[in-house]
Amino acid sequence: MRAALMRNVGDDKLEVVDDITVADPGPGEVKVKIECTGVCHSDLSGLRGVIPQPPPAVLGHEGAGQVIGVGKGVTSVSEGDKVIVAWSPPCGNCVFCVDHKSPHLCSNIQMIMGATPHFNQGGTPIFGFAGAGTFAECCTLPEQAVIKIDADIPMEVASLIGCAVMTGVGAAINTAQVQPGSNCIVYGCGGVGISVIQGCKVAGAANIVAVDLVESKHDDAKRFGATHACTPDQVDALKGELTDSQGFDYAFEAIGLPTTMRAAFDIARRGGTVTIVGVGRMDQMIEFNAFELFYLEKKFVGSYYGSADVRSDFHRILRLWRSGALDLEGMITKRIKLDDINDAFGAMERGEVIRQVIEM
Repeated sequence: MRAALMRNVGDDKLEVVDDITVADPGPGEVKVKIECTGVCHSDLSGLRGVIPQPPPAVLGHEGAGQVIGVGKGVTSVSEGDKVIVAWSPPCGNCVFCVDHKSPHLCSNIQMIMGATPHFNQGGTPIFGFAGAGTFAECCTLPEQAVIKIDADIPMEVASLIGCAVMTGVGAAINTAQVQPGSNCIVYGCGGVGISVIQGCKVAGAANIVAVDLVESKHDDAKRFGATHACTPDQVDALKGELTDSQGFDYAFEAIGLPTTMRAAFDIARRGGTVTIVGVGRMDQMIEFNAFELFYLEKKFVGSYYGSADVRSDFHRILRLWRSGALDLEGMITKRIKLDDINDAFGAMERGEVIRQVIEM
């Protein structure tokens, strides 16, 4: 079958090949025919080495498709079901799933996914990025990593929920728990940032400021719910206008850079909440002084997969989409083919798109 392969971390491009095989589903596993998969910046981060991923690997993790095979003991899905791939699914039994009520922090299934090379090329085992590998025509996954959805859901919409939309909307409504009437600011207007903006809108924020260096993205941000949009040098003026210079109740960083993470911290009001959604490098650091952490009492938190329980939150997102509260089709800037993957990476890096969806 065809797939987009990362030979080595740090390569300039992915190699689209047609001789990849995928294992049949074993006990507790499911084989999925991928129909649509979003091009996420995290895939590029895997290629660049920002997110650790042993090579060789089929990239892609934001996908949806149809179940075409089930292993022994699988009960939650059947052949023919439409599903969304969950790249970090909960096991349902561990201390995070049960005692801490934080199933998004469960790593039991993800550890199995990441350590199991279900793909193969000429006898060479091939990993799937984040345990998934949705830049392929088919992938084999643990049962917990597929969430059944209604048959009438468009696959391009379903694919986005698998990462960008759940991550961004979840950061606003689950992690930060944005309150009605609040002032919010979002750094970064890519697919995840736009999803954060939509999450803040759903939560009832009064003002939502979108910040991006690419000015062409400002109108897009307003289309999805931002009340204001600006470049970083204009932030202080809007802080004065909207918050009486006190700072924002909620600040979100959806880029993954220490400078913008620090900027988000600085622009939040005293006692405000700063939510880091972007994925940064492990060797990059952020510096705080010991007094400001005490005196400002700001909440500085990470948001992993939108703090979601994918088993229920995927369906919550779909209900919001059906009601018109979330615009997911509008996030798709381009529908492309697998052969276009490297051009898609370039367009994403240049800030020309919100989301690109590969149609298999």
